[in-house]
Amino acid sequence: MASVVTGTVSEEYVDTASRPSALRITDLRVANLHGVPFRSSIIRIDTNQGLVGYGEVRDQASASYALTLKSRLLGENPCNVDKLFRKIKQFGFHGRQGGGVSGVEMALTDLAGKAYGVPAYALLGGRFRDTVRCYADTPSVPDPREMGARLLERKARGFTMLKMDVGIDLLWDVPGAVIAPPGAREDTTTMHPFAGIQVTAAGVARLAEYVDTVRSVVGYDVALAADHFGHIALDSCIRIGRALEPFTLAWIEDLIPWQFTDQWRQLTEAVAVPTCTGEDIYLLDGFRPLLDAGAIRVVHPDPATSGGIAETKRIGDYAQERGIAMALHLAASPVATMACVHLAAATENFLALEHHAADVPFWNELVTGLPDPLIRDGHIAVPGAPGLGFGDIDEELFRRQLDPRDPVFFAETSHWDHETSHDRLWS
Repeated sequence: MASVVTGTVSEEYVDTASRPSALRITDLRVANLHGVPFRSSIIRIDTNQGLVGYGEVRDQASASYALTLKSRLLGENPCNVDKLFRKIKQFGFHGRQGGGVSGVEMALTDLAGKAYGVPAYALLGGRFRDTVRCYADTPSVPDPREMGARLLERKARGFTMLKMDVGIDLLWDVPGAVIAPPGAREDTTTMHPFAGIQVTAAGVARLAEYVDTVRSVVGYDVALAADHFGHIALDSCIRIGRALEPFTLAWIEDLIPWQFTDQWRQLTEAVAVPTCTGEDIYLLDGFRPLLDAGAIRVVHPDPATSGGIAETKRIGDYAQERGIAMALHLAASPVATMACVHLAAATENFLALEHHAADVPFWNELVTGLPDPLIRDGHIAVPGAPGLGFGDIDEELFRRQLDPRDPVFFAETSHWDHETSHDRLWS
């Protein structure tokens, strides 16, 4: 309790760890990790009051997407999250290019929550749930019974939703299953409608047989989604989607590039399986065409691309008004995962959060101050601690996981302090 001294309030017993109105950004640094589960850069934003905020650049994106923002942030108050987001969002784009802006927004939200002493979800208007459901993505194998066994292991851990890959990677060596031009198997840069790849009736039947076998192993008491169908055109997607209808999949994901709204609408209207896309779309404006057209049943942003925490909540709310549920794509360390937990807690139409690190034994230990294991019975408890809700990073473990191609551990970044251009987008 504060004591009164000569008519003024003494600060002897007052917590002055943070004065939000006087908080200023003094530095931005990154640590480049790998195997967490993939390659990720962790952002650290420092302040004049000793508070530190953490965010994460999208997996397999360049740390430069975040570092180029540093000069636009120095001297600013991180509690002005929306103001700063509007200032920097012009420097993001779809796919991994959204990773810098999105990771910085996570770190700003972490700082604002710590400055005000509230969890990040409180900054979004509160929470709808106390736990967040996770779905386990699992690398696929050609043998469907072995695939089923892998999924059963996840189910035994308590996951109530699973995801696997189903597509032409299972068909290339099956005679008569795929018609494709020379070199198509190695081509990963030609968009689906232009790749010239068709799946035959025999190929469609083989994929349906694969999913049928997997379902017979894991049962129908667990949700099961499918992804990675390959660079195939709309007609093949429709045939596959119809063949998979009997297996009650949670969704079929990214069959067509997200840019082709009308093709997504045609696919969604043609099949009785929920359609899902969105992991590479930046900002709500990028999602509007799909959502306005009712072209998908499940919207699937990755908050490390879509603009961070608050922007992705706006996407979820916009989708909800159109009767569309939101799941969250993610392949990240616990840093971005906890950002997603707060977002999921604060978004009413949330379905499930992707967990891509079920086979990374040290994953939980990358940060401190969280339950171990973090995911229990397929859910993460929403923390009540300020900001993103974890204590700090484990520096020793971070150093062991530094990316050998660029093993940076929060090295000084003063060469980014004065990066500048005439940023205004209007004249």
